[in-house]
Amino acid sequence: MLLFSALVAGSFSLGGLVANEIAPLALNVVRFIVAGVAVGAVAWASGGMRRAALRAPWRYLVLGGLFSVYFVLMFEGLKTAPPVSSAAVFTLVPAMAALVAWPLLGQVTTPRMALALVIGGVGALWVIFRADLGALMAFEIGRGEAIFLIGCAAHAIYTPMVRKLNRGESAVVFSFGTLVAGALLMSLVGWRAIAQTEWAALRPLVWVTIFYVSLCASAITFVLVQFATMRLPSAKVMAYTYLVPTWVICWEVALGNPAPPALLGVGVGLTVLALVLLLREDAPN
Repeated sequence: MLLFSALVAGSFSLGGLVANEIAPLALNVVRFIVAGVAVGAVAWASGGMRRAALRAPWRYLVLGGLFSVYFVLMFEGLKTAPPVSSAAVFTLVPAMAALVAWPLLGQVTTPRMALALVIGGVGALWVIFRADLGALMAFEIGRGEAIFLIGCAAHAIYTPMVRKLNRGESAVVFSFGTLVAGALLMSLVGWRAIAQTEWAALRPLVWVTIFYVSLCASAITFVLVQFATMRLPSAKVMAYTYLVPTWVICWEVALGNPAPPALLGVGVGLTVLALVLLLREDAPN
């Protein structure tokens, strides 16, 4: 999940650079297809595909639909929301996942975990409202952040649903089914956007972003989160998203963009503290 947070952060920074150059649905259809081919090849080579029965394929449609909503709304939100702010919205997922995991899986949030989620949520809100107490009091959230918040809710539901719907399939095979279902659903919904996209005219950075989010921020992270979800409580799996704003700042500086205001560091620091609290709870194990 530590690797997951670093790879996901790159999609915010790169996505922010190209979000206005390609329709989110078109980008994500290609993303899911490329990632599906990569994950499918690994599953086939390992023999997992031959052992996996296509039992209850509706499960993949549910998971693929949830993740499709998340990814499409992420790029829609990045059209107007800064990458660091979007990453802060993403850190609200653990709290939402904890709320969903209780009725779905019966997972109870411990006092230490609850404290960590509150601290992380406060840090996220500090960054989302750009350290502006006036904007926070008025709850003036940007359009991009509001759009992405809906996508994050879909992600929060997806996490516990992985454990609930898994019937013994490996992380690679389950990820492959989710990617195929997501690609099919988005193709049906976004066929017009796909047809209208001038693929040959896209600049190289758009293609770099497409392949990065396909392989690094989809194929690899899908397997990572599936693997972790089967071994950790949902809220703790997503707790590693608290590191994403910090990674995004590193990505932004590496890409030559100016660092965010120093005051935002307070919010980022709170999200890191939240992660530390959750990791300390795991220490006795």
